[in-house]
Amino acid sequence: MNPQAKLIFIISLFLGTTITISSNHWVMAWTGLEINTLAVLPLISKSHHPRAIEAATKYFLVQATASALVLFSSMTNAWHTGQWDITQMTHPVSCSIMTAAISMKLGLVPFHFWFPEVLQGSSLTTGLLLSTAMKFPPITLLYMTSHSLNPTLLTTMGILSAALGGWMGLNQTQIRKIMAFSSISHLGWMAIILIYNPKLTLINFYLYSMMTATIFLMLNSMKALKLSTLMTAWTKTPSLSTIFLLALLSLAGLPPLTGFLPKWFIIQELTKQDMAPAALAMSLLSLLGLFFYLRLAYCATITLPPHTTNHMKRWHTNKPVNILIAIMTTLSIMLLPISPMILTLI
Repeated sequence: MNPQAKLIFIISLFLGTTITISSNHWVMAWTGLEINTLAVLPLISKSHHPRAIEAATKYFLVQATASALVLFSSMTNAWHTGQWDITQMTHPVSCSIMTAAISMKLGLVPFHFWFPEVLQGSSLTTGLLLSTAMKFPPITLLYMTSHSLNPTLLTTMGILSAALGGWMGLNQTQIRKIMAFSSISHLGWMAIILIYNPKLTLINFYLYSMMTATIFLMLNSMKALKLSTLMTAWTKTPSLSTIFLLALLSLAGLPPLTGFLPKWFIIQELTKQDMAPAALAMSLLSLLGLFFYLRLAYCATITLPPHTTNHMKRWHTNKPVNILIAIMTTLSIMLLPISPMILTLI
């Protein structure tokens, strides 16, 4: 892709995100979401592969439908209340339609079907954008309207997202699809706590974005797109593969690592809200995600490739690891000691 064109698309992404997260009026928020959608479409379809064109088409159709629903729900709310302010979304029907629209933009169950297919058709760098930066504006809109949303609806969607994200990721061999189902599962954790403590949703999103970015950057460095390729990464970058194991376990939420932080706080908050059954269900469903993270880690670090593999064994290279990967890996693994400071913020 032409560097000038890529620069324009990246600037448009920043512009669209900034407009959405800083607006008070629904029409301005909708404008920012549309700018984001139009800016990311060329990045998805830049490889000119039929799979990439298919992914871009699916992404466009889903996002256009969700944006139309955002406009419709905000107009319905303005018709009944006379308010276009984002924080004044009070009409129950408008709130339900808005929840569905933003869930469609995020990829929450039951509007999740497009996300794994779109991620599979994109490159790893674009997949990183779709999994992290493109979810920030919709999460912000949910945060701003959290006081008037339906708790039962969001709790149901959260538990279903954690369940389906875990179950559907079990049988995958394509790494990008595994990361897509991982994203759906994490969105379930964010959705279930949104009503009771919105700040926890944002903290969870920030930590999830950092850990997912680390995984995607490592995969990009290893040039691994499926499990059979990942098994040959050990001979090329043994140190990176070892750190990859820890980053995956952190994303799974194992205790001494950073990923345990948001899950710990969310389970604690759910218990305070007398939602112990929901907390128990989310804890058990996270074990499904742990299974496919361990599967990725097993392929990357423990297993040597079998002789029947179609991939040539790579020579070990002494190419230095990107400094950004080193910084983000450190943050993704070692942030648990700052939990007292985060507790004071929430």
